[in-house]
Formats: sequence, C-alpha cells, structure tokens
Amino acid sequence: ADENASQLVFPKEFDTAETLLVSEVRLLLEHRKEQSAADADAPEFGPVFNKTLDYTQTFSKFQSRETISAVRSLLTHAHLHKFELAQLANLCPDNAEEAKALVPSLDSRDDEALEQLLDELKTHIQSQAYQQ
Repeated sequence: ADENASQLVFPKEFDTAETLLVSEVRLLLEHRKEQSAADADAPEFGPVFNKTLDYTQTFSKFQSRETISAVRSLLTHAHLHKFELAQLANLCPDNAEEAKALVPSLDSRDDEALEQLLDELKTHIQSQAYQQ
C-alpha cells in the first residue's frame, strides 16, 4: 500500500519509530548544546544543527518538561495514533474543524470530544505564561 498520512498509512519503518514533538526536539538539542559547552574538546556544531535548534525554539509550543509530559499524556489518553498526537501537539489547532483540515485522519472523530481535547491543550499553553 502506498503511504498516505490522511489514512494513517506509513512505510513499515515507521511501525517501531516514535514521534517527537517539536518541543521535545528542542529540549534534546538544547541539552546536547549544554553538554558540548561543558566539554572544551567538543567539536563545534554545524549550520544544520544551529538552524534546527533555531527552528525548534521558534515553533516549540511547550516550554517545560512538565508541560510537555502533561501534553503527551493528555493526547496519549485520547487514543490518538502517534502521528495524530504529534500533529495536534505541534500545530495546536484552534478548533475541531481546523484540526480535521490539518490532520484528515481525525475526520471520524467526534467534534465535541476533539474540541474538549484542544481546549485542554490550550490550557497547557496558557498556563505556561504563569509559570515563567
């Protein structure tokens, strides 16, 4: 079968792969950079690393490990496919209609349940403002 994200059909290599949120990638890259800064012998990072770090810092929706963990838990308990989980967390759509337009595999989901899930996501984003 051909790959088709809208129908959650992916190459078999993806069966065992985990999805990462942009926020999780940011944490990993920042940690790697901190480790390297502590090691005088560490090689300098190339432009791809720096551009990727910049991208994740720009588009990361969730700042703390605690918030990221809470969001991942929230979406995992919603019984989403790992692709849908990552897309919702990375894109944070405003409503069910937008979520279904961005992630067509969500089409069969109940709008009300999806709205509730998105509202909880927004709560996590808003609560960060008070944590800083």
